[in-house]
Amino acid sequence: MKFRYFTVLLAMMVLSSCGKKEQQKDTRTVFRYNEPGGLTSMDPAFARTSENTWGINQVFNGLVQLDENLKVKPCIATSWQISDDGLVYTFNLRDDVFFHDHELFKDGKGRKVVAADFVNSFYRIINPDVASPGAWIFNNIDLSDKSLHQGFIAEGENKLKVFLKQPFPPFLSLLAMQYCSVVPNEVVEHYGHDFRNHPVGTGPFKFKMWKEGEKMILLKNENYFEKDEQGNRLPYLDAVAVSFVKDRQTGFLEFVKGNFDFLSGVDGSFKDDILTSDGNLNPKYEGKFSMNKSPYLKTDYLGILIDPSMPAVKGSPLLKKQIRQAINYGFDRNKMIDFLKNNIGKPATSGFVPYGMPSFDEEKVKGYFYDPDLARELLRKAGYPNGEGLPEIVLTTTSMYQDLCEFMQSELKAIGIRIKVDVVAPAPHSEMIARGDVAFFRKSWIADYPDAENYLALFYSKNFAPGGPNYTHFSNKEYDALYEKAQKETNDEKRFTLYQEMDKIIIEEAPVIPLYYDEAVTFTHNNISDLKRNPLNLLVLKTVKKKIN
Repeated sequence: MKFRYFTVLLAMMVLSSCGKKEQQKDTRTVFRYNEPGGLTSMDPAFARTSENTWGINQVFNGLVQLDENLKVKPCIATSWQISDDGLVYTFNLRDDVFFHDHELFKDGKGRKVVAADFVNSFYRIINPDVASPGAWIFNNIDLSDKSLHQGFIAEGENKLKVFLKQPFPPFLSLLAMQYCSVVPNEVVEHYGHDFRNHPVGTGPFKFKMWKEGEKMILLKNENYFEKDEQGNRLPYLDAVAVSFVKDRQTGFLEFVKGNFDFLSGVDGSFKDDILTSDGNLNPKYEGKFSMNKSPYLKTDYLGILIDPSMPAVKGSPLLKKQIRQAINYGFDRNKMIDFLKNNIGKPATSGFVPYGMPSFDEEKVKGYFYDPDLARELLRKAGYPNGEGLPEIVLTTTSMYQDLCEFMQSELKAIGIRIKVDVVAPAPHSEMIARGDVAFFRKSWIADYPDAENYLALFYSKNFAPGGPNYTHFSNKEYDALYEKAQKETNDEKRFTLYQEMDKIIIEEAPVIPLYYDEAVTFTHNNISDLKRNPLNLLVLKTVKKKIN
């Protein structure tokens, strides 16, 4: 009843009345989707979760954006130049971009975006008082007092300069993140923390209302600056309506009924209903809606703490590389994908960096595959023939991945490796991993930006957790040298070669057991077209078209 009530409310708020007594067909298009995870903020400074990012991406823009192939494309910046030393980025801005209308602007009309707006927006991200989780993006910005030119500088209305401490080739990709969206300083100052639910941006949709946990409505920005190839102004939709039905089974049923236009992901509660065992759309739904499966920059893995100075690994057999390699060879990744994920995802047999990443090359990087005989031979060389004398190994996970870990437990038992699965709640699980309190754990890594450095940073010795993402405490001088060299290499082809060499070291030393590279699965009703996705799984609605049935 609550869902139907808000459907009626949406119709009242979004769809205009004909103003006549006789009933008329309304031709306005409203894209409706469910966000079971909920949103915590519509402020770009807090674009930490995918749920927040999806909403923020409809309301805000940045200097650049990523296309479906993860290529950096202009957005508010029309072009840019990078100095020969890779330290200075100069952006040339459009002069036809305006913030959404708001009463704080003159005559209530959105004012033009200028370079100073980006200066304010970027400094806001690194302001400790704001406490943005995205402040790390600008860790490489030159803010030294000794620098003649530092930080972010506006040169007139349409030119922005950014100064780095050292070259960082993926920097443009970082600027495509939603943290880097431009915001109007006067509106931010007026609302303070409440800017989270009073967002004003430049995006294809403008904020209308948000009743937390129930409904959000965004309306078409009639003055949006981007156009399609035919010169038609984007977006095509009249509105976006987001619901927050927490129960995924209920959300799925509402999608099937046509109350939602779009469904993202497959939950265990309806996995076997919507998919066949080989990962295709169930024939009973053919003709009703469409399914799309695409790369998603996410690697699921088992991590191994290999720092002998940590109490959690005292006496652990996992300190032996041959044991770690034996585990990598000792289970069938293809069987795991088929059995547990209905063939959604790719077996991680080409290292830690996932497929879909520009530098991924399964021919150049050969990872682990199922070879139980080789696993047994490695156990024998480690001093544990057929697993004799090998202590039981505890694998820590959360309930969401208990079935996966129990699959590993069963597979590894067959070659003589005994695994005990310890299930803990998500929050303490993350804390235990960060503190180094567990020796063997399940985890995943989702790309923040489309460069393999984002993954390979997990094994750089200066990034030890809890201060950094190196949860395994992996340390290797050759690896560190390659990592530092890659950070200075501006030629993509040469940098990719360095990345591949680093991934080979990870395969050899085996501080992790890569399980699978995930895939994004989406479903849309057949009256929806041009829903564009990229391997970062960002929701882009400005090009979506919806036919009125």
